[in-house]
Amino acid sequence: MTLRILHVGKFFPPYMGGMEVFLADLIEAQRSQGIEAFALVHGTPLPDDPHWLIRVPVQFNLVYAPIAIGFRSALGRAIRTFQPDVLHLHLPNNSALWTLTLPAARKVPCVVHWHSDVVMSDIKWSVALAYFLYRPFEFAILDRAHKVFATSPPYLEASPPLQAWRDKCSVVPLGIKLRKPPLPSSVRSDLSWKPTTKLKLLSIGRLTYYKGFETLIRAVQEMQGVELLIAGEGELHEALQALIQATTPAGGAPAVTLVGSVRDEEKHTLLRECDVFCLASRERTEAFGVVLLEAMQHRRPCIVSDLPGSGMPWVVGQARAGLHVPLEDLESWRSNIARLQHNTRLRMQLGEAGYRVLMERFRIEHCERALAKHYQQVGIGSSLKAGTASRVLVIIATHNHAPHINELINRARSLVNADILVVDNNSTDATQTLAETAQARVITPLLRMTTWGRLQTGIQHAYASGYESVVAIDAEGRYEVEELPALLAHLQDADVAVAYFSGDHSIARRVAWQWFRWTTRLGMRDFVSGFRAYNRSAMRVAISAEATLLDYQDIGTLLLLRSNGMRLSEVPLSMQTPKTDRTKIFRSWMNATLYVVMSSLLSLAYALNTVPGKKKYENK
Repeated sequence: MTLRILHVGKFFPPYMGGMEVFLADLIEAQRSQGIEAFALVHGTPLPDDPHWLIRVPVQFNLVYAPIAIGFRSALGRAIRTFQPDVLHLHLPNNSALWTLTLPAARKVPCVVHWHSDVVMSDIKWSVALAYFLYRPFEFAILDRAHKVFATSPPYLEASPPLQAWRDKCSVVPLGIKLRKPPLPSSVRSDLSWKPTTKLKLLSIGRLTYYKGFETLIRAVQEMQGVELLIAGEGELHEALQALIQATTPAGGAPAVTLVGSVRDEEKHTLLRECDVFCLASRERTEAFGVVLLEAMQHRRPCIVSDLPGSGMPWVVGQARAGLHVPLEDLESWRSNIARLQHNTRLRMQLGEAGYRVLMERFRIEHCERALAKHYQQVGIGSSLKAGTASRVLVIIATHNHAPHINELINRARSLVNADILVVDNNSTDATQTLAETAQARVITPLLRMTTWGRLQTGIQHAYASGYESVVAIDAEGRYEVEELPALLAHLQDADVAVAYFSGDHSIARRVAWQWFRWTTRLGMRDFVSGFRAYNRSAMRVAISAEATLLDYQDIGTLLLLRSNGMRLSEVPLSMQTPKTDRTKIFRSWMNATLYVVMSSLLSLAYALNTVPGKKKYENK
């Protein structure tokens, strides 16, 4: 059975805040991995809203908090309709407190995503007053939660509310979905810097007290050749506009422009065209800064406030993507802006470094996988586990993988209640001993076998032992084992589920895959993936004499399965080491050429001599 997650958030796009962008990206990533993710948020329902999104109209706002009178009843209906395995609460969010009052909500395990503290502001006394009323309910939520996710180590260390719950806190950095560049025609014509501008600065955010836009305005107005665009709306629009006019030199043109709210494609156009992105936030309400990740996607260096206890300088520091400026220090802001203005090489270095680390650590896929682990740890996957207990066999075909075999077995076992079979191809290290110590069953063939031969041996064992499904896992750890439940979930509608790596491939592989998609008519994205799940019908085909004659578990096996009426499904997954392609086929041009020729002949043979949909091997 598939995991079902109900997210209780604040808003959802087209409302463009960092918390909202993250939630939308996360749900999309979870649903792509086979998790049934739903969302309950504030806002007016839109005609094109998907079935998994419920917006509750807001009657008024109280100290920045949306008040939706119908939220409690909507939460009850969502729980009855979606029947979630877990409630994922995104705080701060006053409406999430309704989970304390609903009996149905109290029966569902919950986790908390701690996006920021409600800061006891010296600037806005009304926020501090409101927090005195909010805090007891916030503590009750934290006490009930099975897990609490902080977005960065500095924020976890500095957050007063989280200190009492450190034993259940884990750091899960936010991530973003990588987006394609927008079309120029979709962007407002007035969103641009002056042609004479030498350094184009950009800042994005709600025009509110903690964003520190006043600091940026005062710093930039006295700099030559520098122009700042500020995108966003908020209660300080008139005050900031007045400040711009007051600080503009007599007879000169303003160096700062408030461009108002922007659509998503307009935001990314601005990020792509600016030279430097600036974030001058002055309170820890700015907990992470998702917009920094968006700037890093466009290879833009960042200058941020060195705000103690905020994740903002941590993100930039981790990525080596920019510079830190002492809080509200005008001269430091001018100095650092000037440094990047006159050092094009440094701007490029910082931008490239940020992009690399974004790809390695801050993509939404990384966050999704981390959360999936935590869901399993709090027992959210009990329904899946109950459905697969004693019916699933995980096969690990290995040779000399002693450093990783024990961890791999334990990781797989923690995800599903499956038996583990290790087919050891005559290892000369401690692989067999360690696998047995981890309480896995070990089979050691008398003779050395190919990878496909080892896997077939495991499938034969599974079929003879009465297992309903098997999963083959790459012992080299190329794939994320935590995505095993998603792979198994696809067997509900298919006979074979094949994982494919959704990242970038070499030119040779992309050309080869396009060729085979044409010759085989399979439409697959990856023909050599070693991470596959088979149901019992597919197992019967995979252990047939015809399958034994094949050298690889790739195109030939897929063609054989299809010719016997097996339904094939592909699941987009990720590799731990996406920069390294260890597939032997593509280690040399000779191997690649030979593989392409032999597989093309095999594809042609199947095309001429088989009839799709015919079942030769019936399940017994």
